[in-house]
Amino acid sequence: MQQSAFTAQPADEHEPESVVVHVQLRPRRGATRKCLAALAALAAEHESVSFAVSGLSKDDRVVRITVGIELGPRAGVARFSPQAQAAYAFVSAIFSALYDHMPVYTAEPSGSERAAAATLLEAVACGTASTADLPDTGAAELEQAGVHRVPAPRSPAPGERIPA
Repeated sequence: MQQSAFTAQPADEHEPESVVVHVQLRPRRGATRKCLAALAALAAEHESVSFAVSGLSKDDRVVRITVGIELGPRAGVARFSPQAQAAYAFVSAIFSALYDHMPVYTAEPSGSERAAAATLLEAVACGTASTADLPDTGAAELEQAGVHRVPAPRSPAPGERIPA
């Protein structure tokens, strides 16, 4: 999902004076399509803004969708150009309209997140997109940090069930 001139490529390939803001949406896994549909609807309302899904990753609970919004040339941003004002309005709309998907400002996505975004965009073009195709990055990071997963609750034994 991309709009206008901005594409999901590393920042060093953009013109050097261009400013990009990254906002990460973190919908629960079951709400990912709803989040992307809401993002597409919001983008339709802000046609003059250049943006792209620039990173994707997931963990046990959420899918992290990083959206790169181009504010425009650095000099234009400093003078609050119409392009920058439109981009700021789009970012503001993301935070208010997509509040349920926990938007946060974030750093530029990693190479693996960019690759996953490119894979998703290709799959969307073919009509075969699924969050199951994304690499599970959260489990490895938690294990390296020494955090152990909490096991799922056990099912009650027959003698423990309360009749309705």
